[in-house]
Amino acid sequence: MNSICIFCGSSKGNKAAYIEAAVHLGKTLAKRNIKIVYGAGNVGLMGEIADAALAENGYVIGVIPEFLKGWEVCHDGLSELTVTETMHQRKQLMSEISDGFIALPGGFGTLDELFEILTWKQLQLHQKPIGLLNVNGYYDHAIAHIKQMVAEGFLKEANLDLLIIENDLEALLEKMNSFPVRETEGKWIT
Repeated sequence: MNSICIFCGSSKGNKAAYIEAAVHLGKTLAKRNIKIVYGAGNVGLMGEIADAALAENGYVIGVIPEFLKGWEVCHDGLSELTVTETMHQRKQLMSEISDGFIALPGGFGTLDELFEILTWKQLQLHQKPIGLLNVNGYYDHAIAHIKQMVAEGFLKEANLDLLIIENDLEALLEKMNSFPVRETEGKWIT
């Protein structure tokens, strides 16, 4: 993979483990010469990842809609910055220029981005690996809920494999690098 899109919080959360994971991710990707694509924020875990990667001479691409840039939350030291008109354009562009995706802890926006890119994969709009870095058990309840979707007949069990879940960054990157390109089972359960 040459580039990975990161979905994560514009807040830092209330545990040091979240910041540590963000910094480790930024440094690791920079050292591996993997470009980071993200929402261009200078705040929260977003800013921590960008700063850590840039400190290691990494390449960081930010994509931000004009209205958020106007709120002065845009990182001003990125390798590349693209300003879009809408959030939808932002997500589309981030998807197009990335070879894979990793979600760290975050709020509504992070969940929105993660589940949208999962849905696009389920609908066979892309074949890129999607990783969930479950820092400090943050996503345990969400993972349990996804399994409940299967149990209740709203998600095919085979489509659980669309999301690579790991607690360790190196294990996650290894699985993403070896993730096979294959057809999904399709969305509909009959």
